[in-house]
Amino acid sequence: MNRRSFIAMAGGAAVSAKLTPPRIGTETVMDLRAGLTSLYGLDDRFGGATVGPLAQAHLARVERLIATKSYPGTIGRQLRLIAGETAEHVAWLAFDAGDNVRAKKHWKHALTRAEELQDNSLAVVVMASMALMSLREREPSTALDLARAAQSKAASWAPPSLMSILMTREARAYAMMGNPVRARSTLSQATRTFEQERNERPVPDWAVFHGPAELALAQASLFTEAGHHKAAVDWLRRSLQHQETNYARNEALVRFSLAGALAQAGEAEESAHELTSGAVLLTEVSSGRARTSMEEAHSHLKLLNPSLAAASTAHLIA
Repeated sequence: MNRRSFIAMAGGAAVSAKLTPPRIGTETVMDLRAGLTSLYGLDDRFGGATVGPLAQAHLARVERLIATKSYPGTIGRQLRLIAGETAEHVAWLAFDAGDNVRAKKHWKHALTRAEELQDNSLAVVVMASMALMSLREREPSTALDLARAAQSKAASWAPPSLMSILMTREARAYAMMGNPVRARSTLSQATRTFEQERNERPVPDWAVFHGPAELALAQASLFTEAGHHKAAVDWLRRSLQHQETNYARNEALVRFSLAGALAQAGEAEESAHELTSGAVLLTEVSSGRARTSMEEAHSHLKLLNPSLAAASTAHLIA
């Protein structure tokens, strides 16, 4: 990574490290909000391992300001909400970096803030993220409970795309639990719900990534859980076609899933190509989650063709 370009990208996040202003008011809240927005953008570009320390510093500043108690009640509520949102993002970055223990700690902190403020929007993003981590840890019953609880909290106000995200995670949980019929029906509902989007309600920043690429990826995961790897390959290719260029990490994750599916379908050369293409993306983004996916795909290819596996990611897998 070019250090100079990273520092330039840090923009608002770096500003957040300045000294506490003498008066805590609207300007301070705006500064903190701008810093958090910058962190979201940096995550998309550079990944959790790189951006995590910046987010942790931002959270420490917010908590320090809250502890001063030198602000009116309305400002205090906004500070606590930003603290919860920042804690959620710190947790997400830890999850992406591969530190699930730390992620759970900060998600618990964020959920406590959400309950304290009775803010369902914050609670929903925390539950959605925790559901995704539970799927990653192959704990589908926990993921299912979280996805359902989030849907219950979001039903009265969430835009269709957000509800579609939650239904997609519910569908993946059913597939992992060995219930393909329920998984397919739930994913179909998630797709229909997404197609209802008419810009009637604003989509939260964290949910804008969702679209055809994510729905195709979910469909592929259903086939993978059922052992239908050739069908999964077709859907993973569709997902790649819809990937946006500014989501390098997401593209890497899909390519590694595709490499693994190809290997399990007996297509060694194509698997090696996708594995190499994904590995190149990891020179741009520092994601422990993506690296683990790469190693999983590599293990599938190694079983099929050890020499191709050795050549494909020799410079990244130690």
